[in-house]
Amino acid sequence: MSKPPEPVVFLFDIDNTLLNNDRVTEDIRHTLVQRYGAEASVKYWEIFEELRVELGYADYLGALQRYRKLEMHDARLLRLSSYLVDYPFANRLFPESLDAIEHCWKWGTVAILSDGDAVFQPRKAERSGLFAAVRRNVLIYIHKEDELAHVEMIHPAKHYVMIDDKLRILAAMKKIWGDRLTTVFVRQGHYALEPGIETKFPAADLTIDRIGQLQEHDFSRLAGE
Repeated sequence: MSKPPEPVVFLFDIDNTLLNNDRVTEDIRHTLVQRYGAEASVKYWEIFEELRVELGYADYLGALQRYRKLEMHDARLLRLSSYLVDYPFANRLFPESLDAIEHCWKWGTVAILSDGDAVFQPRKAERSGLFAAVRRNVLIYIHKEDELAHVEMIHPAKHYVMIDDKLRILAAMKKIWGDRLTTVFVRQGHYALEPGIETKFPAADLTIDRIGQLQEHDFSRLAGE
């Protein structure tokens, strides 16, 4: 039996919305250079970008697996997998990320809606504390804007709020959900700060400069209060 729709469901992206993924990438680059040298780092990121094009999402562990085929006898590469899986993601949350999530629980259900692989991205949500903050409501797809029918099945709602650092994603979701969706653009990270990005896509319903500013907004109207 299907669940009755909730008044409002808040959907949060992870990378560069709640968590400083640019900083995570910098840390991985630094570790690669320090442990394996500049040449190995360059090759890893070449493979990483090739995989991103092939798969449509970032696959850090997949890139390592493919790189290993080139350097099968380098045992050090096996230790890099531990570094990635055990990375301290909680240290890379943007300030007040968890407070922003807690703020939205006042008016409805809160969930993670993210793109990514089936291992590293869930691990990121768990180790950062986001999994617990959204009470296990985590949805991870390859292209989330193509999966809105499934989102509606899992979290039926009269209205949705999507909080994301990518205007492209927000615009695509708005085209599908229309007035049922309030889009929140968070100007954090390299995608959001790309020169001219705000002229390439329609403006979001709400734009904030950092995730903590979400706490300044009252969503009572959306919840029908």
